[in-house]
Amino acid sequence: MEEKAKKKNKKLKTLDLAYIGIFAAIIAVCSWIQLPVGAVPITLQTLGVCVAAGLLGAKRGALAVTVYILLGLIGVPVFSGFNAGAGVLFGVTGGYIIGFLFTALIVGLAVDIIGKKLWVYAVFMLLGIAVCYAFGTAWFVVLYTKKAEAITIGGALSMCVLPFVIPDLIKISAASALCMALRKRIKC
Repeated sequence: MEEKAKKKNKKLKTLDLAYIGIFAAIIAVCSWIQLPVGAVPITLQTLGVCVAAGLLGAKRGALAVTVYILLGLIGVPVFSGFNAGAGVLFGVTGGYIIGFLFTALIVGLAVDIIGKKLWVYAVFMLLGIAVCYAFGTAWFVVLYTKKAEAITIGGALSMCVLPFVIPDLIKISAASALCMALRKRIKC
């Protein structure tokens, strides 16, 4: 009997599915709010991803990001600039979108293991976004070199990371504050 109860608790409940869908939609809306800067626009996507993982944890946070990515892949215009499709996801900036999964897993696992504390949010959101930067920049270098001319890691960092460090630090601060404010109000 206990084994059956444990299996039931591991399955996603209706409320879990609702939260996953809501946060996938929030990430999409955050992607539409953008400031064009070079090849990669400044958006609020990372804020949405961090809040989703911070409130939902690793499993549901990563599922929200996965739903967001899959919606974009099948043609729903959820990516920045109301874009969608495989061309965006597998294009030069698609590595950052895939990197959101790593961010969600890092933040979510930290919250699941350590707890919903301000320092956990701040430190692991910073780490998650750094991993997203690393994955996205590596992806950018490989694809940019295939499509255009060779680019150095320094050149890619100056195009794809440096302009976003300060805005992402601001988004991490906002996401941490939002998670702290919402963690008791939203029973995730």
